[in-house]
Amino acid sequence: MSADFDTAEFADNPEPRCPCVLLLDTSGSMEGDSINALNAGLVTFREELGKDEQALLRVEVAVVTFGDHAQVVQEFVTAGQFVPPTLAVSGQTPMAGGINLALNLIEQRKLDYKANGVPYYRPWVFLITDGEPTDGNLWLQAAQRVHGMEAGNKVSFYAVGVAGANMGTLARIAPPSRPPVALDGLNYRDMFQWLSNSMSSVARAEIDAEVPLQAPIGWTKA
Repeated sequence: MSADFDTAEFADNPEPRCPCVLLLDTSGSMEGDSINALNAGLVTFREELGKDEQALLRVEVAVVTFGDHAQVVQEFVTAGQFVPPTLAVSGQTPMAGGINLALNLIEQRKLDYKANGVPYYRPWVFLITDGEPTDGNLWLQAAQRVHGMEAGNKVSFYAVGVAGANMGTLARIAPPSRPPVALDGLNYRDMFQWLSNSMSSVARAEIDAEVPLQAPIGWTKA
């Protein structure tokens, strides 16, 4: 996304921004029902955000996937401009690469906001995976980066494990104050409804306010 485009977009819509990176596992093990349910969940996410006029202007969505490699599938756009991609599966699970790419994307977006005088809420990263990292021990460094940014109030990191996920590893990646949760079956729809409602709640609040969020119940395993 060009700087000129950002400047024009921010001029047209000077609302504060609430950025969220969807960090999605598209490794081969997600093939079949899992990737189909994930794609349907992305559509639900967009539909639910569309019910909140303020969220359409304030929430920004980016999509990073990790399968063959970590890649940005969708740069940051406001929810009103977000078109859910149709994801396909391939490769292994380079989760560390995905985490670092998502955090880099957030850091760059903050610079864009500051350059254009746009206030912003604490960014979110929402990780969904059904496996464990396959890029060696790089995930340990990525986890340290997550914890450091969380401690500095620079990001809110959420981790969701689908059936087959190594919840022990996810617990070491996620911040201690926000342990990972396990998705109940393929209930992506309710999960994305929760995420949409949460983002809408944050976008309606004052910048830096502590926003009480609904507990992630109904779509998680006990």
